[in-house]
Amino acid sequence: MNKLSPIERLFNTFDETAVILQQELSCTYLDALAETAENLFQQKVLQDEMSEFAKKKLWKAYEQVKLSDYSKEEIRQAYQFSILKGMQENVQPNHQMTPDSIGLFMSYLLEKFMGKEKEFTILDPAVGTGNLLLTIVNRQPEASISAIGVDVDDLLLNLAWSGANLMEHSTQLYNQDALEPLFIDPVDAVVCDLPVGWYPNDIRAADYELKAEEGHSYAHYLFIEQSIKHTKPGGYLFFLIPNDLFEGAGAQQLHRFLQKHIHIQGLIQLPMTMFKNKQAAKSILILQKQTEGLPAPKQVFLASMPSMKDRQAMQSIMVKMDAWFKENKS
Repeated sequence: MNKLSPIERLFNTFDETAVILQQELSCTYLDALAETAENLFQQKVLQDEMSEFAKKKLWKAYEQVKLSDYSKEEIRQAYQFSILKGMQENVQPNHQMTPDSIGLFMSYLLEKFMGKEKEFTILDPAVGTGNLLLTIVNRQPEASISAIGVDVDDLLLNLAWSGANLMEHSTQLYNQDALEPLFIDPVDAVVCDLPVGWYPNDIRAADYELKAEEGHSYAHYLFIEQSIKHTKPGGYLFFLIPNDLFEGAGAQQLHRFLQKHIHIQGLIQLPMTMFKNKQAAKSILILQKQTEGLPAPKQVFLASMPSMKDRQAMQSIMVKMDAWFKENKS
């Protein structure tokens, strides 16, 4: 009999206890998952409305788990697999999770660009379940990071909150439309898997430079503008963007806006093998907010990522990036 890995053991605990809560509370699996994660963190059963038998079953499962025995990455991955299971049962277009491979690469990029900074703030204005933000924070163990997330979906934010608690990360989360005024101090870095589509609130969109001349505005354009507004001068922004961001209607308007406010540092096209089709393909856009005395890079870092399974090709990209840093960021 194969011995279960720590991630599998923890996933089984999340899954079994979430199913009990789902049945007892007549709620969705994802709602139950957020509840069981909070129970595990608090080390008690917080739901009074359940039967005593169900409470005892839950407590027996929780007693067998000692979170301190698991690394933060093991907790994140087990929790992520549980969320993915819940999303398969209740598919919604806005319930999409940024793949781990992208999160890990964005974490590498953040570490490269932040350099020797060991204390900084980071914002994800479309935080969802928190997987991208928590992946990045987990991968910077030497840094003291104050993480901030915003999302309009209260269920996703509840999952993010419970996950951050399990990993013991100091995280501020705001349940609101991120394109409404944000009462958040400017941050050192922004990471965001941009929500792509139309923004229905034309009255709110009218306050943005990147509003559409007619009809609804692009939500992804407005997210870029809002993110830049909430970044410190000289701060960095890392966006997961559709490959056609700089094409079609409004692209010239976006170009002019970016030239006015930021320096483009890099554009890295992700491998096509990561996506279902060409239309779904994405890239990572790296920006730096302009400030007095800060020059633009001598050249923008441009690269097409190979398959992340191709270690030799990946190493070649890393070497190319190191050379770019010596030339442009010394």
